[in-house]
Amino acid sequence: MSGIASVPPVSRPQTADDRAYPDRPWIGVGVVIWKGDQFLLIRRGKPPRLGEWSIPGGRQELGETVRQTAVREVMEETGVAIELAGLIDVVDAVRADADGRIASHITLIDFAARWTANEAIAGDDAMGVGWFTLADLPSLKLWAETERIIRASAELI
Repeated sequence: MSGIASVPPVSRPQTADDRAYPDRPWIGVGVVIWKGDQFLLIRRGKPPRLGEWSIPGGRQELGETVRQTAVREVMEETGVAIELAGLIDVVDAVRADADGRIASHITLIDFAARWTANEAIAGDDAMGVGWFTLADLPSLKLWAETERIIRASAELI
């Protein structure tokens, strides 16, 4: 299963980084980590979605597999060790500006994982961490794609 996220058009670049007006998609890897009936979220410390709850993850580095990226990013952002359980989905978040130019194109590859060790602590890229249940989802006001990915991940654990 893969999808294209419904993302509203933007009128100008939102950041000055390489995600704005790229010449190729930016690859991000996210992980929904389960510990019993709870999943781990980070409160984002950097744009995009600064201050919002999100699944841990980040940019794939050259020479790194997406699975290696998943494990590394989770460790960097939360300090948690994981065991990957499976691929949830791949989502393309594409934004066009008012002139129809591609302002950003981010391909998000999301995995489900099981917590194996360590207490969760916020890394440099996060403002905080928290464990939640599916019952908490409506109150978290997540991006619709993030909520969908979390719900889908529960079926893989």
